[in-house]
Amino acid sequence: MTQLSAAQKTTDSSDRALYGGKGTRRITVRDITVAKERGEKWPMLTAYDAMTASVFDEAGIPVMLVGDSAGNVHLGYETTVPVTLDEMTMLSAAVVRGTSRALIVGDLPFGSYQEGPVQALRSATRLVKEAGVGAVKLEGGERSHGQIELLVQSGIPVMAHIGLTPQSVNSMGYRVQGRGEEAAQQLLRDAKAVQDAGAFAVVLELVPAELAAEVTRVLHIPTVGIGAGAETDAQVLVGTDMLGLTGGKMPRFVKQYADLRQVMGSAAKAFAEDVVGGTFPLEEHSVH
Repeated sequence: MTQLSAAQKTTDSSDRALYGGKGTRRITVRDITVAKERGEKWPMLTAYDAMTASVFDEAGIPVMLVGDSAGNVHLGYETTVPVTLDEMTMLSAAVVRGTSRALIVGDLPFGSYQEGPVQALRSATRLVKEAGVGAVKLEGGERSHGQIELLVQSGIPVMAHIGLTPQSVNSMGYRVQGRGEEAAQQLLRDAKAVQDAGAFAVVLELVPAELAAEVTRVLHIPTVGIGAGAETDAQVLVGTDMLGLTGGKMPRFVKQYADLRQVMGSAAKAFAEDVVGGTFPLEEHSVH
């Protein structure tokens, strides 16, 4: 049997890496599982349109979430609660069309799966068939076990979401989850429940770092942190937050890597001033 050299093994590992890998095929949930096995950390961003998604795809982002956070950052809602399945289907389809490599995960919005497993299957099937997503995400731990189990049995990969679940904002508010022994034990039960139901990964949102690290050690599926410390297998940020497009005060866990709000505002003002001052369009911008 041919033995691979150390250099060949390193190259092979690099080719298979989620971020920075050289493959051009779509990343799958199997790739996510393998990344956990080899201890590889990976990034995830939210995207809601084809153009932004294409930029993230070219940058090598391996997983994109079409989050119902679109309600806050794109659709003008105060919370994610009003977002509809029709809206999520349209946005997810746009992101799929704008990408060629990333695994696209579509969010199931509030009211599209809470009735039970059958409703969840109908909703998830729409995102898979009409939008072309490779997986869906839904909120809830033990309470969503039946929904996750049926989706997975039906061939639809599921990313779970526990801790702060924004769709439950009316009952839990926006606050850290899992503080205190009882709350921590419930979060651990939720994490194990979604894994047992067949979820391929789980988002931990606004969870104390020590608890998130424990969940990551206990589970064999990857954990995706947002405001959950550095020990999770992956990290996710809302794309508009990361780019500095979102206005107002940012949560503590957000790191802004650009200030596109300022760039876009300056460009808009420069255009307006050119129009008002008569310096746009010039001769070279005119058609004859």
